[in-house]
Amino acid sequence: MNMAVDPDRDRDVDVERTTIVERDGGGGGGGVLAVVLLIIVVLVLLFVFRDQLGLTGGDTGTDINVPDQIDVTVNQN
Repeated sequence: MNMAVDPDRDRDVDVERTTIVERDGGGGGGGVLAVVLLIIVVLVLLFVFRDQLGLTGGDTGTDINVPDQIDVTVNQN
């Protein structure tokens, strides 16, 4: 049976191998993108429903008249 051959083992040579693991950068952009998209969606929804939320700056056509005084009659028996 022929096993896998390691050429370094057969030559009695020590070979140093280095593995580089990058931890910074490259990742984490998904979270920033999600927050930006969430802000955009909220702003669009506020714009679409601004009339229902009362966010219009101009005249909305609703007039509220509050009387200066109210006459109340109380009957005691």
